[in-house]
Amino acid sequence: MKKQKPFELLGETIAPGKTARLTLEVAKLHTNTPIQIPVIVSHATKVGPTLLLLAGLHGDEINGIEAVRRIVKKGWHKPNHGTVICIPVFNIFGFLNLSREFPDGRDLNRMFPGTKNGSLASQFAYIFMKDIAPLTDVVIDFHTGSSQRNNYPQTRCDFNDEASKALCRVFAAPFTIDSSVIAKSIRSAVTKLGKQYILYEGGKANRIDNFAVEQAIDGTLRVMQHLGIRYFDTEMPDQKSYTIKKSKWIRASNSGVLNLRIKNGQYVDKGTILATISDPYGKFERSVKSPFNGMIFNVNEMPLVNKGDALFNIGKHDNPNATLSV
Repeated sequence: MKKQKPFELLGETIAPGKTARLTLEVAKLHTNTPIQIPVIVSHATKVGPTLLLLAGLHGDEINGIEAVRRIVKKGWHKPNHGTVICIPVFNIFGFLNLSREFPDGRDLNRMFPGTKNGSLASQFAYIFMKDIAPLTDVVIDFHTGSSQRNNYPQTRCDFNDEASKALCRVFAAPFTIDSSVIAKSIRSAVTKLGKQYILYEGGKANRIDNFAVEQAIDGTLRVMQHLGIRYFDTEMPDQKSYTIKKSKWIRASNSGVLNLRIKNGQYVDKGTILATISDPYGKFERSVKSPFNGMIFNVNEMPLVNKGDALFNIGKHDNPNATLSV
């Protein structure tokens, strides 16, 4: 078997069979205190792929952070083959402030590949793309829904990317969504480097949803086993997994009080009442109906909504018993 070489990252050398906690420093607070981002690297004694587990790109998306934390706590990030890099909290500014954005008000996930002397968020993106992304083979990026939008556990990829699509099948989240790559996103930048990429979404911001966290962990372990990084004796889940190739946002036709009538993740027939919107004085009540047969995979849980707000994301699907086929 080919002898494993030491792993070089952020100016440090990790010997085969060792785990190191490194520090990524990009900026300082107003007090001149450096902002340090912990990077945990586990390097096996045997040759294999390099997997990056990345969470907290948006600082208020806690479920992914919790998933990576539990993986590290259990020691599951320590590989038998290859290397596993864990960055539990990338946007440390947002995490400290329970905010999606950077202090400069920018969305880090719209700043890639970044620039050396650009905005603070752009500098973070630049350092990641220069020092970390090129060393990886596969990236699993953990997210949640924003604000009060709750994402049922799902993976997203461009179905034209056969390698990433195959990995999503191995991950086996309840839903796999065909999702176009967004310009200047981390997914766009990483896939342009030829890396395989899984975007996981589960739960909502500023909440820990144990179901979403467990789905994230189980899927990650399946991918690690598939890549030959470590054996976990994992099996495909008992739950059905659904492929969504076309979806539609259902928006509020009126402003008012939103009362949900369905559960996230369920199948609905065309015409099913998904929710009602009413005024607080009993003058009107409007039904929100499904425009087609499909699976609900995102629900707005805000009790008060404005006309035009996104309420549900529904994927076209006629057979609720169909299994994942991508």
